[in-house]
Amino acid sequence: MNRTICGEYAETLMEFVAGRLDTDAKARMELHVESCPACRELAAGQRAVWETLNGWKAAPAPADFDRRLYARIEREGSWWDRMLSPFRPAMLRWGLPAAAAAGLVVMAGIMVVDRSVEVRPVPEKASIQLDSLRPDQAESALEDMEMLREMNGVVRPDPAASTM
Repeated sequence: MNRTICGEYAETLMEFVAGRLDTDAKARMELHVESCPACRELAAGQRAVWETLNGWKAAPAPADFDRRLYARIEREGSWWDRMLSPFRPAMLRWGLPAAAAAGLVVMAGIMVVDRSVEVRPVPEKASIQLDSLRPDQAESALEDMEMLREMNGVVRPDPAASTM
């Protein structure tokens, strides 16, 4: 028979069979199980399972179980070692020369890059560049330059005085 249990008692039925209900809830479930054939069948099946589990005794482990288990673990190694073991001869045969060649390529690349980079000095500029200048500062600087130009024209050295 393929019957379904009552939805309102689904969770409580397993607690009832396990014997974990208080007296009031246990009495309500006993009344329901007596009147509901699907819940009665499930409860009977669960009781049989619980009785079987309670009566089951595990066989004792042999005295040397731990020693044999650890020896087997040591013999088999890790899954990573088992996975890489077929490739180890190829790695030694091709891996070592490939790693040496890669090292040489990297070293040659560093040497080429080191020689190709040439540091050139930045040429000095003939004029002074100001980042920011207020308008009154610019006006004052222009007036000073004009005054120096006028003074340069007024004061000319005497060519005869420079020969002495």
